[in-house]
Amino acid sequence: MSAELDLLLEARRPIPLDIRLRVAPGELVALVGPSGSGKSTILRCIAGLHRPDKGSIRIGQEQWLDTGTNRMCPPQQRRVGIVFQDYLLFPHLTARQNLTLAMTGGTAAEQRQRSDQLLEQVHLTGLAERYPAQLSGGQQQRVAVARALARDPSVLLLDEPFSAVDRSTRTRLQRELALLRRSIDIPMVLVTHDLEEARAMADRICVIQAGCGLQDADPETLFRRPRTARVARLLGSYNIFRGERGGSANTPELQWGSVRLRPGKEWRDQPAGSVEWFIPESDIVLQRPEATKTGPDDNGIQGCIQECVSLGNRTSLRVVCPDANATLSLDVPHHRARRQRLTTGEIVWLRLLQDGIHPLQPE
Repeated sequence: MSAELDLLLEARRPIPLDIRLRVAPGELVALVGPSGSGKSTILRCIAGLHRPDKGSIRIGQEQWLDTGTNRMCPPQQRRVGIVFQDYLLFPHLTARQNLTLAMTGGTAAEQRQRSDQLLEQVHLTGLAERYPAQLSGGQQQRVAVARALARDPSVLLLDEPFSAVDRSTRTRLQRELALLRRSIDIPMVLVTHDLEEARAMADRICVIQAGCGLQDADPETLFRRPRTARVARLLGSYNIFRGERGGSANTPELQWGSVRLRPGKEWRDQPAGSVEWFIPESDIVLQRPEATKTGPDDNGIQGCIQECVSLGNRTSLRVVCPDANATLSLDVPHHRARRQRLTTGEIVWLRLLQDGIHPLQPE
């Protein structure tokens, strides 16, 4: 029966660490953050390749690390499956041989049968006798996943597993891993620089900077309700502003420049005074100025398009709002921008949905 991964890591060198993480069986948690933030170091700690100054790592009843009792389980005794970004397949071994080499028990016939099952699981039936050089990049990646599973691991670690392939192959491999996950009931930890990949693949995302876990939440919560402005910026968000919380306890108001906004229910517990706040692009409704204006409680504001850039099937807009002395950023589908004839210098009307206006905690 699979068990939960529970880790607590603290370190000062070579990379600072201060993180607590729990991953349930069958759950995939993505670690995201800038380069050098400690994401891969956390994987190395789990695998036993790096010892932090202080901490513990437990998988079910197995204690892999406990600095308090000076316990450090060596890497070879940890049932860990790892998929590296460079695959690291043995070039002189066939796909099957790469898998059987990772297996820890069973007869030759049993290992052969198990390797065939794993290759079938990753859609590589019939390619068991091919060497890595005879496989495409995507096929090599799938062999690497199968090899990681060949150890019957207690936890699966994925270190930028799709970074070495082109975008179309990456999309296909992401889909295949999502399908494969249905048959994997062990904790999985993914390191990635790709926020969209993390959002699409992970059950939870942990944002890390300088080795510190800043926020850990499901993707919907994280991208709509970042805890601080720093988290929002690390997630690529720009709509971060400052205003004054006013109104009553049950009817909160937010003064934003000369604009008075009516935020949602989560503002009822927000104390009066200056506050940083955030709104996701999905909660900004763009309308033509001739469109019917909504009522006074619908958070409407006029703006002028300062920047209008076509990016594939999306159009990126920066809209200056003089009444708020602020600039809002949002993307709209390209076909909609073309239909509405959105151009630089165009006057537009924006509506900020109440439930999207989110107060940020102080840093």
